[in-house]
Amino acid sequence: MVLREPGRPLALEELPVPEPGPEEVLLRVRACAVCRTDLHVVDGELPDPKLPLVLGHEIVGVVEAAGERVRGAAPGDRLGVPWLARTCLDCAYCRSGRENLCDRPVFTGYTRDGGYAEYAVADARFCLPIPPEYGDEAAAPLLCAGLIGYRTLRLADATVGELSGELGARRIGLYGFGAAAHLVAQLAVHQGRSVFAFTRPGDEAGQRFALACGASWAGGSDEEPPEPLDAALIFAPVGALVPLALRHVRKGGAVVCGGIHMSDIPSFPYRDLWGERVIRSVANLTREDGRRFFELAPRVPVRTATRGYPLEEANRALADLREGRLEGAAVLIASSP
Repeated sequence: MVLREPGRPLALEELPVPEPGPEEVLLRVRACAVCRTDLHVVDGELPDPKLPLVLGHEIVGVVEAAGERVRGAAPGDRLGVPWLARTCLDCAYCRSGRENLCDRPVFTGYTRDGGYAEYAVADARFCLPIPPEYGDEAAAPLLCAGLIGYRTLRLADATVGELSGELGARRIGLYGFGAAAHLVAQLAVHQGRSVFAFTRPGDEAGQRFALACGASWAGGSDEEPPEPLDAALIFAPVGALVPLALRHVRKGGAVVCGGIHMSDIPSFPYRDLWGERVIRSVANLTREDGRRFFELAPRVPVRTATRGYPLEEANRALADLREGRLEGAAVLIASSP
């Protein structure tokens, strides 16, 4: 499924099977989850995508061939391909363990072709083994929704712990209860935290879904939680949620924005930020995030709520995501085992 121009539907096209480079693997795609970032690319909200472009950065596939310099991956292995496709491995960020901030990154399904296809190539060094406990469809959302949710929670812990001297954030607010939030909620509850879920006002189905995922309270984003929050994690791309969340975060707390794109944040009184509250963003992920999360997820266990679509119905999956008709994540099924 190919994007030729932002603002237009994806087109089903027949393309040659790509050839893997020396450090790459050729994957037969089994499943690829649909992410809100894909919508931002389609809508032209993220600048300068590769065009034409095959979208998709939550890929589960089986290795068909491996380049001559590939180590640790062989035909028949099942691997996951995340958003961060490759980094330079040499800039100050890469050398200091912050490859998510690399100055010369490559992104799957944005600056290189992704997984809305039957085949994809990926840098083997940045692929992740998939835990055997997860089937293809269930595993796909873990590769972005799961990883970004996990990193967002880790940054909230680091921020709150650093400022307060306490052990992380115990009372978590989740704004935008979709693919990422439904996964991080399960992890947070497993860790003994209290989770408060904020949905679109009046979204009773979304609130019931949040409670089923372990939230102790669920309400609209215009409502006040029953307790002050240690941290608010924002997954909806709505800048107006930042001032709302700030008002619900206690002194020394944090608001962490987990998306790659967000509408402008409106002005707000300084008193809402005062008290050593912090606003910060999440940028991409690291391979270490992936290793840690995939060790942890089966132990919780984190369970994904998915709706499968045939590959050729990618436009319908994107529309369902845009209109809020999903609980959990949409997943395109490219091939059978």
